[in-house]
Amino acid sequence: MTTPAEKLLFIPVSGPRGMGEYARCLTIATALAQRRPGVEPHFVLSRAAPYAAATPFPMTLLPASATFHSREVSALIGELAPRVVVFDNAGRTAQLRAARAAGARIVYVSSRPRQRRKAFRLGWMRLIDEHWIAYPRFIAGAPRPLERLKLRALGRPVLRYIDTLLPPSDPTRSAQLLARFGLAAGGYVLVVPGGGSAHPGAEHAPAIVAAAARAIAGHGTPTLLVGADAPGEAGEQLPLLGLAQRLPPAELTELIRSARLVVANGGDTLLQVLACALPCVAVPIARDQAHRIDCCVRAGLAVRAELSSRAIESAALGLLAQPQAADGDSLFARPRVRNRMEEVLDALVALLG
Repeated sequence: MTTPAEKLLFIPVSGPRGMGEYARCLTIATALAQRRPGVEPHFVLSRAAPYAAATPFPMTLLPASATFHSREVSALIGELAPRVVVFDNAGRTAQLRAARAAGARIVYVSSRPRQRRKAFRLGWMRLIDEHWIAYPRFIAGAPRPLERLKLRALGRPVLRYIDTLLPPSDPTRSAQLLARFGLAAGGYVLVVPGGGSAHPGAEHAPAIVAAAARAIAGHGTPTLLVGADAPGEAGEQLPLLGLAQRLPPAELTELIRSARLVVANGGDTLLQVLACALPCVAVPIARDQAHRIDCCVRAGLAVRAELSSRAIESAALGLLAQPQAADGDSLFARPRVRNRMEEVLDALVALLG
């Protein structure tokens, strides 16, 4: 039987749009449960989140994101008595205090400037055990002078840049997925428009990216479109275009690893692709993605395309036309984005005690 000391509570931002924080927490929870079977992850999610019903772990549903329900979250923390609480871009001071009062260790994940500033407030630094910045240092920026001063003065929390998180490679799962979609390793384009709902100003992004996927397949390269429909002319057939519904993170990761080229937005999928040292066409579909993509472009790690099917098609075909270099002979084979999964799991195991 699982004891209260083995409970680990994940509190990501959640709602009707976007799922980056949830996907990151789910990836961590799945990997941790495999490494340490006695751990029982528990999620706190908005019932408006489209992915909530498919969560494979116990969960508590709230009317909106946990940040807006401090009383309910604080009460849940007291009831569950978790050993560790992971707040991913979510949380209020009262919730952090409730976790500390329950004897929990606290991890705070920030991926936006506002959340980073919150985590570096002195009051929060005294409560947080680990602060994980969810991007590589060359994107998020090194600790600023005031941040370094605060870290030295308090001696806490532990600061980590967690770049991106990939589950361990699974050759059996990879072979099954390639067979399911009729693909050959290294011979297809993977197109991932986005994991959540439409973003303001980019409501038609999935359809635009899907149109680009159709165009790429029409040029003779096997293409798999994930999580979007690909409407076309009545009776039109594109045998080289495959369609997949939204996939679990572990399956999507295996498809990324085996692709020749990936088209993605500027969210977490972009960083996962770069950690696999693959060519990537990155398309900004949310306001915070443009800076991230530009940093990767300046580093020679990705090609940017604006949100137009023609621009995406052109960028993808340009990369496909380049000869495939031997390992180590291409900028894409020298990742500046690292998979930090083992580091994250080691940190959580240490916090669990």
